[in-house]
Amino acid sequence: MAAWSERLAGVRGVLLDISGVLLDGGKDGGVPIPGSVEALARLKRSQLKVRFCTNESQVSRKDLVGLLRHMGFDISEGEVTSPAPAACLVLKERGLRPHLLVSDGVRSEFHRIDTSKPNCVVIADAGESFSYQNVNKAFQVLMELENPVLISLGKGRYYKQTSGLMLDVGAYMKALEYACGIEAQVVGKPAPEFFQSALREMGLEAHEAQ
Repeated sequence: MAAWSERLAGVRGVLLDISGVLLDGGKDGGVPIPGSVEALARLKRSQLKVRFCTNESQVSRKDLVGLLRHMGFDISEGEVTSPAPAACLVLKERGLRPHLLVSDGVRSEFHRIDTSKPNCVVIADAGESFSYQNVNKAFQVLMELENPVLISLGKGRYYKQTSGLMLDVGAYMKALEYACGIEAQVVGKPAPEFFQSALREMGLEAHEAQ
């Protein structure tokens, strides 16, 4: 195995996930993974640029960073690339007015977006809001559109919390795709554009980051 000095040759930055890397999530906000606070502090003291790429879509970026800072992590809102702000850029660029199937915790990210007379659906990890009534309403909106557009903030199948495994947004995204005969646009991991936007914020090329 190559020495770390060889493997890091030419590397100028690091992209980190949050859930499962810095903390294990939970209804109480979760708990830091042992050693993660100290490991991040060491990275921040190095010459490497650090940015966080997360598919967290149940809470706003501001609230997520507040939680992490309360746990002792050295992190700022400007260092986080998350799907909701990225989706807002897509909506504005394409003149889309979404019907939102999202949790209350992330709804504030869309406060500057026109949601009247929806011409698309945005789906996120809505948690308890994934009721039959709410998912069916999103289905009805899509079926009434001549050119239905479904935007999903991620496509994960499930994720881990301290209480166990939880269904992720991808399962509900696939249900709407199947019912409506359409293909969703994914904003978030693993979409290449999501990582590219993070690299642009860092001022790095792909080969310069790990």
